[in-house]
Amino acid sequence: MNKHYVLDTNVLLHSPESLYSFNEHTVIIPEVVIEELDRFKRESGERGANSREVSRILDELRGCGDLLSGLVINKQGGQLRLEANHTATAMPSHWEQEKSDNRILQICKGLQEEGKSTILVSQDTNMRVKASILSLVAEDFRRDKVADIARQYTGRALVYASGKDIDRFHRDDVNILLPEALTSYDETSGRLQPAALVTNQFLLLRSTENQQHTALGRFDGEKIVHLRYKTHTPFGVTPRSVGQIFLQECLMLSAQEAPLVIIKGPAGTAKTFYSLGVGLHKHMDVRPREYHHLLICRPNTMLDEGIGFLPGSEAEKIEPYMRSVKDNLFTLLSSSSCNDERDVAQAEDTVNMLFEKRIIQSEALAYQRGRSLQNYWVMFDEMQNSTPRQAKAVLTRPGLGTKMILLGDPAQIDNPLLDSQSNGLSYASEKMQGSKLCFQITLLPEECERSPLAAEAALRL
Repeated sequence: MNKHYVLDTNVLLHSPESLYSFNEHTVIIPEVVIEELDRFKRESGERGANSREVSRILDELRGCGDLLSGLVINKQGGQLRLEANHTATAMPSHWEQEKSDNRILQICKGLQEEGKSTILVSQDTNMRVKASILSLVAEDFRRDKVADIARQYTGRALVYASGKDIDRFHRDDVNILLPEALTSYDETSGRLQPAALVTNQFLLLRSTENQQHTALGRFDGEKIVHLRYKTHTPFGVTPRSVGQIFLQECLMLSAQEAPLVIIKGPAGTAKTFYSLGVGLHKHMDVRPREYHHLLICRPNTMLDEGIGFLPGSEAEKIEPYMRSVKDNLFTLLSSSSCNDERDVAQAEDTVNMLFEKRIIQSEALAYQRGRSLQNYWVMFDEMQNSTPRQAKAVLTRPGLGTKMILLGDPAQIDNPLLDSQSNGLSYASEKMQGSKLCFQITLLPEECERSPLAAEAALRL
């Protein structure tokens, strides 16, 4: 049965290629959507770029036939049609007729009254709610969505082995433990079954005879290998949990071995703190330096938003978004007994000096487009507020010797058009799963180290 998918403007602004995502079905673009796209085409950010891309696609298709009558756009026979009819379709009298959302809903209702199987596709939750008032079927755009947060890849697993195998693993520096020797617990059957491992997955090995008999390792795609950096203390930072030991391993590996690290976890699990600590260690303590600069970006100044005009320089406008970074730097650069005003002032001056001398650089995410970063330690903080398209844009920036670190908590989304399944952090995590170039770790709520209160809040709220 042929279905008619009516696309909201936000779907096209999110993904211009969404036009081609509906196989053999018909895609409907209301004429008011074209008008809304026209409002954004002069913007310099991602929203403007996507608006212009949709316009180019439609202009190319216009040369292949009549868009009002409909034309085939893929091998499955799917069609695209612009819709300007159904202006007389009855709508609730108290709804504003001039509002674009209501005009899109009117077209959906008109198509449904014609007997067509009509589905509104919108990333706006309120739009989908209004559709239900009119008894219309409405869906979110799911192409870029990944598994729900409970089933997303964590980069870590609990596996079981015999006590003899674990003893041999502890003794043997050649790392002869093979994945065939491991089992994992199947919650459905309640039994142990052969472990299904992913390349670069971190493992907590537990003895089948003694729950206290354990070891830590990583699956390199062929065998279980030891962690090389679990006893290191980069920039004086010591791991306090199994998750942080795994995290330290990800970060300490060279850019040649681990050019991409994806770190997920709730607030207070030291994602940003640890990444800064290892970055400063690699820049200040290691000779020759592994990285020339530390670059920090956050999508709070997003690709689809400019940083504005005067007053203020780029650095001054981004500075409010760097306050959490400076808090972590202050903690790293001050001793635990730093109570004297002179010591506090000195630590604050050192933090400011790192930015003034551009040892640590902060830039708007929009300015990463087109760059080629060589020998950079790059941190993209709060990446759960980025789109999949933004994640792809930043992950195609690194040159040789650059290490990219994506940080965030998929459970804390501030972007109104994203959720735990459609944000750039979760999207990058799922798509890069199993890559030899990507290391991932998800920190657990019980691994919160910020404070007892923060740990309790992470577990309870």
